[in-house]
Amino acid sequence: MYHHVKKLMYTVNVGDPDPRFGKMLLEQFGGANGELAAALQYSIQGLNCEDPGRKDLLMDIGTEELSHLEVIGSLARMHLKPLKEGDKSEAEQDPLIAVVGGGGVSLNNSQGNPWTADYLKISGQIEVDLRSNIAAEARAKITYERLINYCDCPGTKDALKFLMTREIAHMKAFGAALESLSKGPLEIGELPVMDEYVNKYFNDSTGEGELGEDTTGPWNSGNGWEVVNNPGFDSAGK
Repeated sequence: MYHHVKKLMYTVNVGDPDPRFGKMLLEQFGGANGELAAALQYSIQGLNCEDPGRKDLLMDIGTEELSHLEVIGSLARMHLKPLKEGDKSEAEQDPLIAVVGGGGVSLNNSQGNPWTADYLKISGQIEVDLRSNIAAEARAKITYERLINYCDCPGTKDALKFLMTREIAHMKAFGAALESLSKGPLEIGELPVMDEYVNKYFNDSTGEGELGEDTTGPWNSGNGWEVVNNPGFDSAGK
């Protein structure tokens, strides 16, 4: 059951509206890494989850993301206000928002592309979904960081910093839920992997050139790794 409270989760204050920045904010309203995508992804994962504790986690954060959607939508709406007031010069910058949307927000990203359920990552496997959610929060965090870098309004920056910080809080919760599972970090699903191939590192980008050279690191040395050079030409890589 959902209930709307007539109060933003975080109060927003906008000085001089900036329609161009308002358009950028739509990326977090109806974009691939935006709040609606997060809200629906976590909530649908929660509906599918059989574990009561992690189901509660997913529904808690999914619901909070709806509150974030309201915050970012309110911010965008305030910055887009000149388009609603008939400012011709501003409206010419984005006829889609001014003419079709009446200067308000809609479920489009910053380029006017419509929101799509293809943005959602839902597998029905809890350890996979939690990893998807950690990645989603990381993408949202960096999107907010970039928005802040393009923003000149102190009140807007303050609200965006709050939203950015909550992404890290959610990563922390999802990470703790993942660590509490009785699975190792590389245990996905139930079927065992093929031992013959699990520790092979295929060196598919070989040699030296203007784009760089072969390198080593913990991703291909130590920890039982066996490097297979040029596997496309080596039967050992097949």
